[in-house]
Amino acid sequence: MNLKITITALSVLSFSIVKAQKTDVKKAFASAAKQTEVLVKNVDSARKVKPNLVSPRTVENGQFKMVVSKDWTSGFFPAELWYLYQYTNDKKWLDLAKKYTEDIKREQFNKGTHDLGFMIYCPFGNGYRLTKDTAYKAVIIQAAKSLSTRFNVKAGVLKSWDHNGDKWKYPVIIDNMMNLELLFETTKLTGDSSFYKIAVTHANTTIKNHFRPDFSSYHVIDYDTLTGNVRQKVTAQGYANESAWARGQAWALYGYTMCYRETKNKAYLAQADGVAGFILNNKITPTDGIPYWDYNDPKIPEASRDASAASITASALYELAKYSTHGKKYKAAADKILNSLSTKYTSKIGANYGFILEHSTGHRPAKSEIDVPINYADYYYLEALLRSKN
Repeated sequence: MNLKITITALSVLSFSIVKAQKTDVKKAFASAAKQTEVLVKNVDSARKVKPNLVSPRTVENGQFKMVVSKDWTSGFFPAELWYLYQYTNDKKWLDLAKKYTEDIKREQFNKGTHDLGFMIYCPFGNGYRLTKDTAYKAVIIQAAKSLSTRFNVKAGVLKSWDHNGDKWKYPVIIDNMMNLELLFETTKLTGDSSFYKIAVTHANTTIKNHFRPDFSSYHVIDYDTLTGNVRQKVTAQGYANESAWARGQAWALYGYTMCYRETKNKAYLAQADGVAGFILNNKITPTDGIPYWDYNDPKIPEASRDASAASITASALYELAKYSTHGKKYKAAADKILNSLSTKYTSKIGANYGFILEHSTGHRPAKSEIDVPINYADYYYLEALLRSKN
């Protein structure tokens, strides 16, 4: 990637961000805490019936949906509890966070998924950050070792999925950028640079192959592990192969912002700026800043929104604002999104089994989780609230 050309292109971007009303973080956290108390009760009730189900994922067709620890979303619920503890310093949330984090511990040895960043680092990373419990540190390190087994040197990436071998051979999804933080952290914890090198190589290869000239991202890149060449560029959860799936753009923004924090490589900052430009300058997004599930769905404006993409984006923008020359614009955009989420997209207290946000879209092509509450939307919403304070 030509860094000079990228930065020059960014300099002509125009950001049409209306100054947003500041979110009342204290009020938002108080509401989130009340909802999560309801959620915990529903989790405990569900586990009495099916003890193998460890985390709440969503509400679909009016039904409360729990998942086992190997589900890619299993870590978000205990991670939310850590954020509630961080904000309130209330031992009640500490005890709950410890309790439900323990349920995901076995996944540190899971070599069959790329999602260990979500599953392990979100709860155990926050747990270690807030308590310095060495047992959490050990889990993080083992999870990084497990994740590293999915790295292919020739392709230069971590494999995402082992399923659907008839569709692709070595698929890598843009979501996988989110798992690199686990590797960066493990190098800091151990002094072993091999984890850092894998993360950087994956990030560099993804810049090379995942993005279009306008900085929108493909969802799935399929690699040939003999040559390292790209076999195909497709989608699994977006509207079409050439469309911009909203949550995928949010993952890219967050991922490269995090990569810049961990490496100070300006190529990553330029990439994050470029993705931010695509998201914020897209005239398809409604004025409240909450995107449709895919920027290219022809049914817009009748298409479903994705509050999860919005919460991920807001959290990422708050961090990116600290590094970029566009910082004021990013913070204003994040404020706008967060205010919309906190005032128009939150569940009424006691509704939706205790999930905080409404109106997310999980996997629309599969007709799954459309216009529902979902746990990762809540996790990144709480993170955005915390980051907005700083």
